[in-house]
Amino acid sequence: MIKLSTSKELEELRSRKVELEEESHSLTEEHKNLEEKVKTLEEKIAIQELKNSNKGTREVISQLESKINDLERRLNEVSKEPATFEPRLEVKPEVAETPEQTEEMTPETAETTSEEPDDVVTVAPLEDPMLAQEEELSDNLTKQREKKKRKFF
Repeated sequence: MIKLSTSKELEELRSRKVELEEESHSLTEEHKNLEEKVKTLEEKIAIQELKNSNKGTREVISQLESKINDLERRLNEVSKEPATFEPRLEVKPEVAETPEQTEEMTPETAETTSEEPDDVVTVAPLEDPMLAQEEELSDNLTKQREKKKRKFF
């Protein structure tokens, strides 16, 4: 009777072993499938990020091309216009020295004599709204890339 129960127990153990081997094989297959799915999703994300990046770059390029076209058009317009501005040189008559001018310069008189003449023109560059907009887009694109880099870590 001990042999029968031992053989029956051995048969049950073998049966259980086969079940566990099948389950192990099934789990291994599921693990492989999930790893492939993770890789596929990561690639899709990378592709989408590249698409977004390319879209932003295309927008910046389009704006730059538009600006170039506008500047070239303006250059053509300016080069076609006749020269209307002719600088003229004014010769100031020499002023005879007065006794006040021959005096030594004191800090008070230096301040009054070092003032700019009224005919001096100061030139400052104009701010270009397209340039400011380009810088803003570039900053936004950089910030987006920084955020995306942080997501992977």
